[in-house]
Amino acid sequence: MTPNHITAPIPGLRRLTTPRAAAWAGVLFAVLFGLSLVLMRLSIPADPFAEPNWLTEGSGRLRWAMTLMPLSGIAFLWFVGVVRDRLGQYEDRFLASVFLGSGLLFLAMAFASTAIAGGILVSASDAGQAYDPTLLRFARATMLQVSNVYALRMAAAFMISLATIWLRTGLMPRWLAGLTYALALVLLVVTTLSLWTTLVFPAWVLLVSVLFLVRSFTVQSEGPAPD
Repeated sequence: MTPNHITAPIPGLRRLTTPRAAAWAGVLFAVLFGLSLVLMRLSIPADPFAEPNWLTEGSGRLRWAMTLMPLSGIAFLWFVGVVRDRLGQYEDRFLASVFLGSGLLFLAMAFASTAIAGGILVSASDAGQAYDPTLLRFARATMLQVSNVYALRMAAAFMISLATIWLRTGLMPRWLAGLTYALALVLLVVTTLSLWTTLVFPAWVLLVSVLFLVRSFTVQSEGPAPD
């Protein structure tokens, strides 16, 4: 068996390449996820002892937030794929495992937090006006703990692992790695349960995605390198 026989392409098959539209996945995630968080924050009061009438007043916004969240999750998976494609052969197995695992955990917790909000809304609509204030406060506190404590820590681990890869490989500017470390530290030490804090992560994803797009357009405008 000759080497040529081993490497010869199979007729009718093509090598997969990353779609150009995938570069916009991070922008789409940042917009959808950020909008979902804003709608939830405008619907859920900061005071845990607030009157439960906020459920009826903000039910429409909460339904929109629950609709946008799964779509933003799909866009986030595409963003992770774009990042891995950019890393290519420079991807480190150890850091890549932390990067991928923390990203998936962040997404799972964001989904769980939104599902709890949906459960609050559904149970309240079924019960009419007969709210159980204790159960309502427990569900709301659980939702905020999942999203603002555990999910944010996973987002910080996601950012730290990616910044370390960028710093060691030089694939992205050093200032971006430094900024990523600083923002990740904020997410690690934050103790507030405000949903506004979670907006730090989609804002960072938006910045990274814009840099990806700028680099892609720069490469396309320069054209292939001369032989």
